[in-house]
Amino acid sequence: MNKIISLEEAVAKVKDGMTIMLGGFLSVGGANRVIEGLIESGVKNLTLICNDTSFPDRGLGKLIANKQVVKITTSHIGTNPSTQEQMNNGDITVEFSPQGTLAERIRAAGAGLGGVLTPTGLGTLVAEGKEVFTIDGKEYLLEKPLKADVAIIGASVADEVGNLIYKGTTQNMNPLMAMAADIVIAEYQEMVKVGEISPENVKTPSIFVDFLVSSK
Repeated sequence: MNKIISLEEAVAKVKDGMTIMLGGFLSVGGANRVIEGLIESGVKNLTLICNDTSFPDRGLGKLIANKQVVKITTSHIGTNPSTQEQMNNGDITVEFSPQGTLAERIRAAGAGLGGVLTPTGLGTLVAEGKEVFTIDGKEYLLEKPLKADVAIIGASVADEVGNLIYKGTTQNMNPLMAMAADIVIAEYQEMVKVGEISPENVKTPSIFVDFLVSSK
């Protein structure tokens, strides 16, 4: 199966009302070309799962500023005034999840787990409406898995079957999200032949990647 597709084909896989995971940290490591394509397409009523909401003029933050998003699960929105304004106006619902907890919830979905137990958030707004378990005399919140219809991730290097490498800190959330969605689209910066990536350097194995699209 040829996994390499055009930008237009990648964008067409995202439909109104879908839940989308977008990797990266403040647009670093994000699939920014695909995001630009989504903005152009006008797809709407999206639910985003992301580490942060970037800035209003770059990365996934532009999707929010363009009012194509109705709900976000994220760890912080402090760098995007558009997210803050829309949340305060009731145009967007924001579920805050501590960064480590967010990563674990995504991992739990990819691993087929029913959730994770964590003390983080006890006694705060994060705990509202959530189950609390006592184990060996210590309380933990049950945080449920996060799964998406589509994960759109950014990779530094891909081979032709979809094995991925992330350079530096660009792997933020990307490997976890690649395991937690029905469809995974990886935007790559460099393409190499199969066998050119040493097996020990693969961060996301090809079995998790459905489609590949160039960042250029």
